[in-house]
Amino acid sequence: MSTERENALTMANEEDCRAALGRIAERLADVDADHLAEHVVERTISCWVPDLGLAFRTRLHAGGLDGFVPDDDPRSAQVRLTVDSDDLVALARDELNPAKAWATGRLKIEASIFDLLRLRRLL
Repeated sequence: MSTERENALTMANEEDCRAALGRIAERLADVDADHLAEHVVERTISCWVPDLGLAFRTRLHAGGLDGFVPDDDPRSAQVRLTVDSDDLVALARDELNPAKAWATGRLKIEASIFDLLRLRRLL
C-alpha cells in the first residue's frame, strides 16, 4: 500500500481500499463489547467503490465485523455504502468525518431508518 500520494490525481487502488476496510474493522473491534452488543443487530453490509468498480461485503454482529470479501451483488446487502476509493481511504485514516462525508454526498448509505440510527450510535 502506498503511504504518500506523489500526485493528487492518483486515486486509491484495490489494495488501498482493502487496507482501509481493515482499519475500519479494527476500529470497530476497539468499541466496548457491551456498547457494541447494545446497538448492533446482525446485518449484511456492502461497500460499493464505484470509481474502481469494486464491491465488498461483510457481516456486522454483536462480536464485530467479519472479514470483508469481494461481492458480486452489493444491492442485496441490508446496509449498502457507496463511497469513492479516495474517500474510503480518508474515512479510514480519520481525515474525513463520516457525518460530513454523508452530508456532502461523498458517502451514501442505504438502510432502514432503524439501521441508520443504530449506525449513528456506533460512529
